[in-house]
Amino acid sequence: MIRRPPRCLLTDRQIEILRYRRQGMTFRQIAGIIHTTASNAGMVDVSARKKIQQAKEALEFFRTLESHPLCTLKAGTSLIDAVCLIFLKADKTGIPVPVSPASLFNWISAEHPDRIQDQVIQDDIEIYLRDNGELFSDRTYSRSG
Repeated sequence: MIRRPPRCLLTDRQIEILRYRRQGMTFRQIAGIIHTTASNAGMVDVSARKKIQQAKEALEFFRTLESHPLCTLKAGTSLIDAVCLIFLKADKTGIPVPVSPASLFNWISAEHPDRIQDQVIQDDIEIYLRDNGELFSDRTYSRSG
């Protein structure tokens, strides 16, 4: 029997297939267990993953409503200058950012690998600040966009 929250967005079948996939099973193996075709198992998997991604994006967007636009990291800005700008702008809000400059540098790099080349920002990046000091960017809630 599948345990799931009462108002879960996923069906029992979707949860079942996702669990089998996490165990490393192929769609053909799953199909044999749940008495369907491999193609159907694959479609159910894709549908479940799409729902999960949409839920993540909706949650992140909702979280932006609880935040303040902090700054725009403009194309052509070095990552080092971007980190300094974020701390400067956050300081002006009076909301402390509880991360080190090195951690912030690494976060921007990891969050936007396609927007950074040779430690220089190639496309503008919007940075937001929550009241608790947590930072996030436009990429945080628009990964599939």
